[in-house]
This record gives sequence, C-alpha cells and structure tokens, in this order.
Amino acid sequence: MAAFGVAGKPQFLYVRHMSSEPIHIVGGGLAGSEAAWQAASAGVRVVLHEMRGVQGTDAHKTDGLAELVCSNSFRSDDAETNAVGLLHAEMRLAGSLIMACGDANQVPAGGALAVDRDGFSDAVTARLEAHPLIEIRREVIQGLPPSDWKQTIIATGPLTAATLASAIASETGADALAFFDAIAPIVHFDTIDMNVAWFQSRYDKVGPGGTGKDYVNLPMDKEQYLAFVEALNAGAKTEFKQWEGTPYFDGCLPVEVMAERGVETLRHGPMKPMGLTNAHNPTVKPYAVVQLRQDNALGTLYNMVGFQTKLKHGEQVRIFRTIPGLENAEFARLGGLHRNTYINSPTLLGPDLQLKSRPGLRFAGQITGCEGYVESAAIGLLAGRFAAAQALGRSPSPPPPTTAFGALLGHITGGHITSDDEPGKRSFQPMNVNFGLFPPLAPGTKLKPDDFEGRFRGKDKSVAKKKAMTRRALADCRAWLGVEPAVQAAE
Repeated sequence: MAAFGVAGKPQFLYVRHMSSEPIHIVGGGLAGSEAAWQAASAGVRVVLHEMRGVQGTDAHKTDGLAELVCSNSFRSDDAETNAVGLLHAEMRLAGSLIMACGDANQVPAGGALAVDRDGFSDAVTARLEAHPLIEIRREVIQGLPPSDWKQTIIATGPLTAATLASAIASETGADALAFFDAIAPIVHFDTIDMNVAWFQSRYDKVGPGGTGKDYVNLPMDKEQYLAFVEALNAGAKTEFKQWEGTPYFDGCLPVEVMAERGVETLRHGPMKPMGLTNAHNPTVKPYAVVQLRQDNALGTLYNMVGFQTKLKHGEQVRIFRTIPGLENAEFARLGGLHRNTYINSPTLLGPDLQLKSRPGLRFAGQITGCEGYVESAAIGLLAGRFAAAQALGRSPSPPPPTTAFGALLGHITGGHITSDDEPGKRSFQPMNVNFGLFPPLAPGTKLKPDDFEGRFRGKDKSVAKKKAMTRRALADCRAWLGVEPAVQAAE
C-alpha cells in the first residue's frame, strides 16, 4: 500500500507491522484522519473512532471524515515567503493525506489552496476506508480511553463531546480554555448579479490552479460602505450568555465585531479595495470591495471571504442583500457562531504531544491550541508519526525547530510566556503558523541577491529573510524525513 507524497505520487511502502496492539485515534477530522494515515503508512494498525454517524455536532453537516466546517481554504500555497505555504510543502514531503486530497480537489483561489469541500472529504474518507490497516468505528467515546489502549490519540477538535471534555478536565486538573469561532455564508453563484460583479484576483495574482481571475468582486462606494457598516452595527445578533467572558480568536473575527472596532476596520481587512479594478467602470476606484471565493468544483457555490458572522439568520439575508450585486442572492448556507475549546498544552503535553500525566495518550489538532485547517492536520501528522514510532519500539524523533513542523510544535508544547505579575495566569492562545515562531537566521547568514527581485519594493529585506528561512526549513525537513532533495517540488 503506497503513501502519497509530493504531488500525490507514491513515496514509500508500509512495512509489515511489528505491534499487535493498534493505535486508537478518537476523532475523524483533519488531525485524526492525518494521524491515522501516517500511523498506518508506518505499518501500524489503526482504529479510528468517529462519533458522527451516531451523534452530530453544532457545526458539522455530514458524516464524512475531514469535513471542512468553516472556510474551504487552506490559505496561501506560497512556500517561499509564507509560513503556511511552507507548512504545505513540508506536509507534502511527509506524505500527507490531507495535502494529497486537497491538491486533487483544488478550486481556483488566487495564491491560496482552496478545495471543493465535499470532494475533499469524500476523497479522505475513501482513502482511509480502503487502507488495509485502518478500521473505522462509528461510535461515541464517552470518557478517557481504557487502560488497555496502549497508544491513543485524542483528536476530537474544538467541538469535543461534553462527556469526553469533562473526562479530560478531570484527568488534567485544568479547565479547558475556550474561544469563539465563526462560519461565513455561502451564496449560489447564479444569484449574483455579474453586471455589477467581476472576476479578478487581487493584483491579478495567478495562484495554484488559478487564472488571476479567481474571485467574484462586489464594489461599494463610500456612501454604500458607510451604510453597510451602520447596518452591521445595528443588526440583531445571536447572544450566548452562558459563554460570557469567552474571547474571540483574532484570526476569525465575526464581520460585525470588526465593524464595531471602527468604521474603517473592514476597509483595511476583508473589504480592502487594493489591487482590484472594477471591470465595469475601470476609471472609478471602489471605496470597498466584498470578495467571494469558489467553494465547490462545479463553481455553483461561492463563500463570502472574511464574512464570518453571529448575525441572526434573518438579519444576514437582509443586510448582505444590500451589498451591490447580491440584491437577489440566495444562500446555500448562512453564517453561524460556535464555541471552540482547547487544552493548556504547554503545561499538559510533552514534546511528543504525550499527556505528561498519562504516557501513551496524545492529543492532536485544534484541541491542542493550534489554529487553522493546515496546522491542525500538521499536528495530527506529527502525533501519528510519534505514536507509530513508539508502537514499533522506537523513540519518537521531533522535527527540527527550524522547520514549520518544529516551530508549530514548539509553540504548542512550550512557546507561551507566563506573566510574572499574575502568577498562575495562562497566556497560551490559539495561533496560526507564522515566521515569528521560527528561530532567527544564524548571525552572518547571507541573503541571496536573487531574493531581492520582484515587486516587493521597500520590503525586499523582509522577503529575502523569509526566503532564507524557508530554504533552511525545507533542507532541515528533508533531512529529518530522510527525503532526497530531488523530490522537493517546491524548490
């Protein structure tokens, strides 16, 4: 059975498993699915426990494995100057199932990797169901795994069932932290007025599978924009009094929360007009622009980029239909808000994601405090490899801290800072992968002259540093994985 590496090509064959004990993985989301694939590809039997099909959640709509609940975007695929694009590249090197299925179900999205969410989930489910070393059980795990499960990974995500969450809290002796996450609406493409809207990627950037015209753009003049912000501020919103005090994650703020932070906030966020020219009126620059990104392979559905919301459903329809071009919009899905939970990982987990109080029990994915689809899958990838190594009698080998894998793992297992002024107060917060998590370049590192070429005038030095960091990361990742440089398609 082949594992899929760069560009979906077979990278290695699994060896005959040496352990009669399976690895149990609780949760069939992005992290759990990737962990199962990695462990099985190493030759270890896996039992994947998924409750959907027996019990649903507040956010999921299907029973498919690795269902994408919020956006359909894996964000930037630029492996030279973007940390998440670098993480994409490292995951491809490691034979990632999530990246192979993402690449195979790609839809145009400028410089981002976006996927047909149903095709992607179907592909992940089919691959896992077909693997001879993976057994999928549809059942609810009510508490912590039994003692006879020697190797277990909990990858239940931010919507962990209440009984299991309570058991985790009892075991760790620490309350779970929580934050709000939101979902953006999805629009039927044939209800968008294309006499008002136009296709264009920002700065006409041609991304993976794209043409430079991958987004639907809806323009606003100043008067329309100000009226829209006022409507967002006045609109009726869903309230969650039982969750008072729960913060928002800054990377996924509801659009009306951004509007509350200042009248110009949205114009410098998801509604920024920079890099866009109205094809219907090129001489007049829009004051603000709403962008929609293709959500499925057929191109019949588009999601509203950056428009996560907690507006009540009736208010969403009323307010969003005031956007020029959406006057007659029909929505395939309206936005929503749910609470995410995560553990205090730096205190509770060791460097191999193992719970310090219970050897053999690991956590993976968003429940560990990483944020984002790709980051969750990457931590699942590491957990699967660590558990497989231990099951095969080997010591888990952590990735170098100079890699995106290592930088993200370092943040989760020890990258927080505790305030001296408030002893005991935890400062650990969810975070996407970013270059601030990487060790600085070694003193005296020479930047390549070619790195200064391009349109990033005034930012050349910063871009050159990022390119040097990504070269270092990919070289160190190849060495860690034992992959020859010739297979690295990103360079």
